[in-house]
Amino acid sequence: MKIRLGILGSEESVKVILDIVASYPNFTCFPLVNGDRERIIPLLQEYDKKVDMWLFPGRIAYVIAQEWGGISRPVFNIPYKGSSLYRTLCEIFYSKKLTISQISFDSVLDEDLQLACAELGILEKTAHVKPFMLGQTEEECAEFHYQLWKSGSTKAAVTGAGNIKKRLQQLGVSVFKILPARADVEAALNMMMRVAEMQFVRDAQIAVQMLELDAFTSSKEFFSADEMYSGEIEIRQKLISYAKRVHGSLKAAGPDRFVIFTTRGMLRAVTDDFSAIPLIEEFEQIGQSLVTCGIGVGMSAYEAEFHAAKALLHAKKYGKGSWVVFFDDKTVVGPLGKEKQISYCYSSESLRSVSDLTKISISTLSKIIAIMRKIRSLEISAQELASHLQILPRSARRIITKLEQSGFAQAIGEESPSPRGRPRTLYRINLGQE
Repeated sequence: MKIRLGILGSEESVKVILDIVASYPNFTCFPLVNGDRERIIPLLQEYDKKVDMWLFPGRIAYVIAQEWGGISRPVFNIPYKGSSLYRTLCEIFYSKKLTISQISFDSVLDEDLQLACAELGILEKTAHVKPFMLGQTEEECAEFHYQLWKSGSTKAAVTGAGNIKKRLQQLGVSVFKILPARADVEAALNMMMRVAEMQFVRDAQIAVQMLELDAFTSSKEFFSADEMYSGEIEIRQKLISYAKRVHGSLKAAGPDRFVIFTTRGMLRAVTDDFSAIPLIEEFEQIGQSLVTCGIGVGMSAYEAEFHAAKALLHAKKYGKGSWVVFFDDKTVVGPLGKEKQISYCYSSESLRSVSDLTKISISTLSKIIAIMRKIRSLEISAQELASHLQILPRSARRIITKLEQSGFAQAIGEESPSPRGRPRTLYRINLGQE
């Protein structure tokens, strides 16, 4: 089992990790040095589909990646605390004979530093900590250290960024770079291998792909019985070819409906981790817009087929050519590859009380939470909610009214979509998704 590992961090940190990973044959590494913070997201965009997992030493790239939200692979972080922080502090205390109050820090959290000091028996409280926050520049961090050093408040600086270290060295500041400790790196690598093993087991789950075709009913042309029969045979041949591609078996399940039994791993691969409709020759020949698909995953063939049927019903609500996935944990994802693709839970105990109060189904409430997360806002109009839910605006208004009556929504103002359009009421919805 080979794991393609993307490592994104400073040059020194990446080198430390590569030296340790060399003794782990299961990993193939993509070392990426983020010399400039503006390069982090472009690097993630370029390599996200080329790796299986990401490893970030320190907080900077990790926080930026989490805020961006575009990573589709599992993410692991080596925070600069514990062994990594102890090693740096011991180095300073041994070589410089300084007290903790004479040192300035960035890239670490104050609570992590205080914990490290307590465990080392240091009772003195440090006051010079600047943890990384979004929007913070390297110039600001370097200036923070420099001004403290220039005023005599500190005699050394600790940073997690290679560029800040270089800037401070040029200014004459005694500076130390935190590097990931071997124990922390090995802990992260072992966790990755366990996650990969779990993924391997999940990929072996039974998956059923239920396809509904509309190859003839939407056409205005007249087809004779022989032409329709010939067309059906041609479509079946293409579906058989596709079934072989995903190592599955095909069976008919009624007029214009087919079922393919395969594994979760095969469908995960062709749908780019359940994020897109596969660009496969067989579907292009049939006509992608004519193939509506529900994918079901389960612990048994019966459960997977049952979930596939549910997924197909959800897909049909989004229109012809839509694909939806229904997983064994009752999570629904779809429509695949569309701008309005969301992931929501079909059954949630935490929303049951809300559902009982509002008389709105748990699946609809879960969809609303997923939509708010996708648009990164708790504010939405009935028209926008209707667009995301693929329902009429009056139906969306009824949902919002029920939420408002139960205290889960509040009108907060109006917006004008166009100079001549009627103002739309904006609502703040809070279903515990903050």
